[in-house]
Amino acid sequence: MNQLPEDMENALTGSQSSHASLRDIHSINPAQLMARIESYEGREKKGISDVRRTFCLFVTFDLLFVTLLWIIELNVNGGIENTLEKEVVQYDYYSSYFDIFLLAVFRFKVLILAYAVCRLRHWWAIALTTAVTSAFLLAKVILSKLFSQGAFGYVLPIISFILAWIETWFLDFKVLPQEAEEENRLLIVQDASERAALIPGGLSDGQFYSPPESEAGSEEAEEKQDSEKPLLEL
Repeated sequence: MNQLPEDMENALTGSQSSHASLRDIHSINPAQLMARIESYEGREKKGISDVRRTFCLFVTFDLLFVTLLWIIELNVNGGIENTLEKEVVQYDYYSSYFDIFLLAVFRFKVLILAYAVCRLRHWWAIALTTAVTSAFLLAKVILSKLFSQGAFGYVLPIISFILAWIETWFLDFKVLPQEAEEENRLLIVQDASERAALIPGGLSDGQFYSPPESEAGSEEAEEKQDSEKPLLEL
């Protein structure tokens, strides 16, 4: 029963805040509106937003971090050359970490191509990489013998799984909503500037004045008063 009034109160609060933001925008003079429009257009000309750039950096960190862990694993298990030949040339799904490294390369290529090169504003690419990563890692953990090979049998799958889901969360809750909000602000500011351009400029003080009485008008008033004086005396 108490949920309905709370929902109504939240809706009223949201509408009041939106109306307040519109009033604030319309109260800005045209020069400030143009400055804001230029700032938003400058961000668009940069080609990529700051939050999207941060996301791309995190995707790059994902690839580099998994690569670093894989190289450490190669060096720990008998030298890089021998272990690399064993895991790559003589690849075995049940004991090799090479496929986890390829999974990180797959995430990097798809996400950078989708969100840095093509600048997509949809979640389908990150959903694809996260689904493929989760399914592959779950299958590998269940079927392989990684847990018998020491700590890296736990570290690499868990780190890859966590990084993939952090990328999904960051894109879905930070990148896309913030870019949509900035686009809406740009549209509101442009609309306000167009309306301000249709409103005529403020009238100057010189357009509001009372003209001084002419001398002819004052002389007629004096003559009228003089003509009324003899009537009063009678």
